[in-house]
Amino acid sequence: MNQASIMELVEKTSLRENPPQFEIGDTVDVHLKILEGAKERIQVFSGVVIARSGCGAKEMFMVRRIVAGQGVERKFPVHSPRIEKVEVKRSGVVRRAKLYFLRDRVGKAVRLKERRRS
Repeated sequence: MNQASIMELVEKTSLRENPPQFEIGDTVDVHLKILEGAKERIQVFSGVVIARSGCGAKEMFMVRRIVAGQGVERKFPVHSPRIEKVEVKRSGVVRRAKLYFLRDRVGKAVRLKERRRS
């Protein structure tokens, strides 16, 4: 066995059975498990998915939201065991893979048109 096949084998074991289904431009709630001492609680981070990158066990997605007038972005691994679930609240109409242009916008200009569900 060469090193590449060993890496593939290790990555397969860390993949989720059913990864969350969402797309760029969706407004999502990411439910995270947070450890505080001996207690464990769920914290929700909600915002717009502005990017997805990587593949396999290294796949990540970036969520952006506005807190007290300041933009906050957070990157999450798709296959992380700390992510309880990803809930899709809205689906936005987008025409590109990365929505970095939303960083320059403020107020109502940040909103995306909603995609019709069929």
